[in-house]
Amino acid sequence: MEVRWKTEEFIFDSLREAEVWADSIANEIYGRLFDGYITPDCKIAFALSFLLASIPEFKVQSHYDGQVYKVWVALVMD
Repeated sequence: MEVRWKTEEFIFDSLREAEVWADSIANEIYGRLFDGYITPDCKIAFALSFLLASIPEFKVQSHYDGQVYKVWVALVMD
């Protein structure tokens, strides 16, 4: 499966700002506009992973390569 990525360079000062931002990204991933998100901000990656993990149909995966965080989902097939 080819992952459709959205990449942005935002870095927020607080976890609360990152949570609000991640909520909008989670909605776009839930709507299947894209499958994953790339960010240099660990706060966004953390919040996005947490929000996506609350959706039973998603298996959330993440990776940090030393520069950017990648968070993506795969659909769970029952």
